[in-house]
Amino acid sequence: MDRTYAVAGAVFAFLAVAAGAFGAHALADRLTPKQLSTFEIAARYQMYHALALFVVAWALTRWPDAPSLIWAGRLFIGGIVIFAGTLYGIALGGPGWLGAITPIGGVLFLSGWACIAFAAWRG
Repeated sequence: MDRTYAVAGAVFAFLAVAAGAFGAHALADRLTPKQLSTFEIAARYQMYHALALFVVAWALTRWPDAPSLIWAGRLFIGGIVIFAGTLYGIALGGPGWLGAITPIGGVLFLSGWACIAFAAWRG
């Protein structure tokens, strides 16, 4: 499972860099400053949580029997898809209701970090 989360982290990090470059170069003249800021927040949080997947992968080598770490990885992946995905959609002119879904991704991120803390505390 540690490899799965390491691969997922690398893929999401790759995509975050690509999205950041796309936003800075291809979208800079096409989006409003607010839209561009939203796009950048999506790429930033995607990168943070791609790196968090590497933390999960490492922690699984230390505590391989910690189910909360498996959940942390799942929650981070879900958070990236929902949080960053909806922000990318909003920035690119998607429907306004996406904004109501974005906080679910944030809650998934918070839950993932709580799962890591729990696993570390339990050892």
